[in-house]
Amino acid sequence: MRFGLFVPQGWRLDLTGIEPVDHWDAMLGVARIAEDGPFESVWVYDHFHTRPVPTDEATHEAWALMAALAASTSRVRLGQMCTCMAYRNPAYLAKFAATTDIVSGGRVEMGIGAGWYEHEWRAYGYGFPSAGERIGRLDEGVQIMRQLWTEGKATFDGRYYQVDGAISRPLPLQDGGIPLWIAGGGEKKTLRIAARYANYTNFSGEPAEFAHKSEVLAAHCADVGTDFGAIVRSSNYNVVIGETENDVRDRLAWIRSHYEPHVPADVLESSYQNFASGPLVGTPEQIVERLTELRGLGLSYVISYFAEAAYDRSGIDLFARKVIPELAD
Repeated sequence: MRFGLFVPQGWRLDLTGIEPVDHWDAMLGVARIAEDGPFESVWVYDHFHTRPVPTDEATHEAWALMAALAASTSRVRLGQMCTCMAYRNPAYLAKFAATTDIVSGGRVEMGIGAGWYEHEWRAYGYGFPSAGERIGRLDEGVQIMRQLWTEGKATFDGRYYQVDGAISRPLPLQDGGIPLWIAGGGEKKTLRIAARYANYTNFSGEPAEFAHKSEVLAAHCADVGTDFGAIVRSSNYNVVIGETENDVRDRLAWIRSHYEPHVPADVLESSYQNFASGPLVGTPEQIVERLTELRGLGLSYVISYFAEAAYDRSGIDLFARKVIPELAD
């Protein structure tokens, strides 16, 4: 099993109380913990407005962070979970990603999806197209990026995107282009796009749903003639860890108190339950047991999020010392 770590960037209200001048130090500090430890990769989100509700708190831009992390780290791979295809022209995005790959020495991953956060879509003037159009843009955009990364030039006349001899040189450093992570669990379209193009998928990490989505992906792979076994299946998890169950309860209490000043009461409760009810809530032994079950279902890449990362690194340290060594490849 392989492990990635989300860097706090504000989107999940995980930089509140820290002055903006100190945000980069907080983000880079977490990335360097990953760099020095057993994590393979660091990750950011591609969003503009905070969640669970839009606020005036900071949310740093994903691809600006990709470039900054590329120049500030030397080992960990760099990903976004996930870039929204329609927020940027795909040819431009491919060019930006290729340059970032070169700056990083060949360490960029491309997490890509159709997008869902309606509030920020409309606020930034993108409208909010139907799910069918958003997924159609994902499909066409991935094809353009693959052309540019493998051939250095793309011509494509689609329903949503058109390019005519677009040049992207130099190519990314990685053979075959930047690895594609197709994120989302839509069974009719998104997982079919993943079956055609993905090196990695990313969908629900709840055991029953993970097993079901895996079966759907396998069926699409058989239908389009790709190797299901060659696609790495990943999931994202909120991690709430403590040496004892009392420590876990204390960590959950901190999460509630941290969110309370920023969200309405009803949203606070649902947000708290989202953390409290996840599979990776517990002692190291409990988390190892749950991940062992998921590994048996085919999960091989875990991307972990620690709500307290910008303020307290002890949970990350405990996970790195007592969970990862039990499961790492």
